[in-house]
Amino acid sequence: MIQETTREALQSLFAESAPAVEVEAGAPRGNGVITRDYNAHGYHLDAQVAADQLVAAVEIIDQAGFFIESITGVDWIKENQLEVIYDFSRYDFDTCRVVIRTRVPRDQPIVPTITTIYAGANWHERETHDFFGIKFAGHPHLIPLLLPEDADFHPLLKDFKA
Repeated sequence: MIQETTREALQSLFAESAPAVEVEAGAPRGNGVITRDYNAHGYHLDAQVAADQLVAAVEIIDQAGFFIESITGVDWIKENQLEVIYDFSRYDFDTCRVVIRTRVPRDQPIVPTITTIYAGANWHERETHDFFGIKFAGHPHLIPLLLPEDADFHPLLKDFKA
């Protein structure tokens, strides 16, 4: 079953750490993989990874035959962190949805690009950069997608004043 093999492959990234534990929504948690109830959450697997593990996690997802649905951000202003959320799906005889999350400091919001794995991530990363100011290191063309080129603001940050 794709869900189990994908969970095991992702969990191998965390072999030396304790397993992830269920926490209240939005609360920081340790890195790892949690199996979710699809009917309650809309996805099967929820992986939290360090930014330096992101590319390895996405390579696992790609090798398992998933496609990228979306990339977005969340501003956890009280924790002084930004979270980047990647949604992946596989729709064949064995449907599975996976969320991969990574958190970075608000003052150093840099994660590696995944455009070398999923070319379709290009515009998703540009949009996330526009709205949250997250920089995607190695992105081939990280220019504004929706905001004016001279915009010096990121409107979805919680401290943005319109």
